[in-house]
Amino acid sequence: MASSSFIRFFVVASLLFSASFFAIYAEDAASKEFVLTLDNSNFSDVVSKHDFIVVEFYAPWCGHCKSLAPEYEKAASVLSSHDPPITLAKVDANEESNRELATQFEIRGFPTIKILRNGGKSSQDYKGPRDADGIVNYLKKQSGPASAEIKSAEDASNLIKDVYIVGIFPKLSGDEFNNFKALAEKLRTDYDFGHTLDAKLLPRGETSVSGPVVRLFKPFDEQFVDFKDFDPAKLEKFIESSSIPTVTEFNNDPSNHVYLSKFFSSSNDKAMFFLNYTTEAADSLKSKYREVAEQYKGEISFLIGDSESSQAALNYFGLKEDQVPVLLVQKDDRFKYVKFNVEADQIAPWVKDYKNGKVPQFIKSEPIPESNNEPVKVVVADSIQDVVYKSGKNVLLEFYSPWCGHCKKLAPTLDEVAVSYESDPDVVIAKFDATANDIAVGDFEVQGYPTLYFRSASGKLVEYNGDRSKEDIINFIETNRDKTAEDTKPKDTESKPKESKQDSEAKDEL
Repeated sequence: MASSSFIRFFVVASLLFSASFFAIYAEDAASKEFVLTLDNSNFSDVVSKHDFIVVEFYAPWCGHCKSLAPEYEKAASVLSSHDPPITLAKVDANEESNRELATQFEIRGFPTIKILRNGGKSSQDYKGPRDADGIVNYLKKQSGPASAEIKSAEDASNLIKDVYIVGIFPKLSGDEFNNFKALAEKLRTDYDFGHTLDAKLLPRGETSVSGPVVRLFKPFDEQFVDFKDFDPAKLEKFIESSSIPTVTEFNNDPSNHVYLSKFFSSSNDKAMFFLNYTTEAADSLKSKYREVAEQYKGEISFLIGDSESSQAALNYFGLKEDQVPVLLVQKDDRFKYVKFNVEADQIAPWVKDYKNGKVPQFIKSEPIPESNNEPVKVVVADSIQDVVYKSGKNVLLEFYSPWCGHCKKLAPTLDEVAVSYESDPDVVIAKFDATANDIAVGDFEVQGYPTLYFRSASGKLVEYNGDRSKEDIINFIETNRDKTAEDTKPKDTESKPKESKQDSEAKDEL
């Protein structure tokens, strides 16, 4: 019926208007953009008028941003009809005039999406899907109350899926309820919250509890866990530690990705156990590992994976198939401690030794180069002591990543600096691939690429944060090096003009 009415309308309309009119109309409709374009000139004014607005910070050259763009636009089109409308916007964070906005919102990679509330007074990271339907569903939920009231068993059935946190209260007021609501607002981009006056409406488990109590439902381990301390910090820690499995499975199951993400984003030390699931010892190893995970729950996060399907992970950590079963703990997302060819009865004592500081750090290293004749010398983990610490030379060392655009941009400049010092036996210009080699505890603090440190012959260590021109780098070396009477500044540095100041935001490539 609806389609036939539309056909009649179209026939009548076609008699009244020319075909060219409809062509123009269709073109205009198709070209309409629903995503607002913001920059430093209009950002504050636009954001201040919205209680809820979503802003993507992107770079035109970013492949992930290009993939997101059509999905983001589709979502913006759908959400423009939501009641109330939900506005999506974007900012070119690569544009020089918008760098201050990128700094304000701590943008360290692209694309980064922020949810801004109350006219921009509060900001949260978007942690939802990147497809149009997923964006729409996630933002509809985010734009509503932080905690949904559960008034019926049907409400509970519809809401409580996966990990879900419910506050059970004798009344919807008081300090406990207010603390719960505030924490729900703070953590709403990470978790789903609800509250109720009647525990009998909730699934799974006894229903005599009247509260106040927080019940966290989950589809793994025990069906739910309760917590009665409404101190915000303690309650947040409880939610964080209880919302991931005691042992997270490392696999490609899409439903498991959220738990893998939580595992790797946890601030805890991370234990990872890779073994061949098809061996006779597999069940015993899994059982002992889980016992240890239960013992250290909340202190260490635990993950397990089948070595047959975890080759990429093994390669990433510099491990080999013949070292399996292998148990690895990563501390501060940098330092690694490893036990090779693990037997079941070795798991508990080894983890105990790790906790007591008795396990040495594992250092992944590329092979030491057989020839190292280029102006910029290659340093690996196994040679850093000899080249940097024991050489008695003044060493400028770059920590880089092969895929980092800023590192690639700096490379020819470092080559020029190195050539300038080829006749100076007391100065070494070197580079260290920080993705293929580990940095020992206490050596260098590397948060992004490229990072440059200078270590003088006498052991003085200084990080370089200046402009990335040949002139400035040489001036820095000359200022900080240990000089002898014969030392002279490279002659070619005085005749060339100072280069223009380069972009100082380079350390955001992680």
